[in-house]
Amino acid sequence: MIDFLLTDFTALQIVLALAVTLFAGFVKGAIGFAMPMLMLSLFGSFMPSEKALALLILPTLVTNLAQSLRQGHGAAWASIVKYRLFIAMVLIFIPITAGFVRIIPQPLMYALLAGPIVLFAGVQLVGVSLALPIHHRRRAEIVLGIIGGMYGGISGIWGPPLIIYLLSIHAEKSEAVRVQGVVFLLGAVMLTVAHIGSGVLNPTTAPVSALMVVPAMIGTWLGFRAHDRLDAARFRRWTLVMLLLTGLNLLRRAIAAL
Repeated sequence: MIDFLLTDFTALQIVLALAVTLFAGFVKGAIGFAMPMLMLSLFGSFMPSEKALALLILPTLVTNLAQSLRQGHGAAWASIVKYRLFIAMVLIFIPITAGFVRIIPQPLMYALLAGPIVLFAGVQLVGVSLALPIHHRRRAEIVLGIIGGMYGGISGIWGPPLIIYLLSIHAEKSEAVRVQGVVFLLGAVMLTVAHIGSGVLNPTTAPVSALMVVPAMIGTWLGFRAHDRLDAARFRRWTLVMLLLTGLNLLRRAIAAL
């Protein structure tokens, strides 16, 4: 089994990937997101972006299932109904854009992801409120859902637009995490199907992606315990800090890939 895994990955790459996935799982359990963002940006430091995308697919799928169902099936269904417009846009646009993963230049992909994340998180952290008026929420939900789906198909990351939306409407902490789990789960199913078709997830990369599920679940369970100890203010602040750090790292990757 180990020899098979090493046909396309080095032993060092696998060890580093396991460590990154454990950490990313903990962050996801604590604040509800950032696992695929961390995995893509950190994996990209020691493997090609296409392999990095392949490895995050199955851990993302399994951990989102655990996160969405943590408070039961009823709560998960209520979140689907409440955020159905955002969900619909993500599910529509992930398969539409998945085929562009081999076409769009890496620097452009990373820069398009990084810019809005850094801007939003930075503005919020310095104290400028970006709460959305009630009559604009439906429009914002549709637009951000489309953006999330487009980013998701190209890079495997569709979380930032949802996080921005939830922070803007000041969603309650437990609801925000549950909604993220539901939306990310549905998107992860679509992403898995799309990249089986695109060839990114294939007989060589799929076993290593499956291996990453183990540290991802361990990290997520530890993160759940940390999440329960966070009050609403600290939860929001750590969410913004993680958004900012992730955006800056993606921007670094964009510059380095030039």
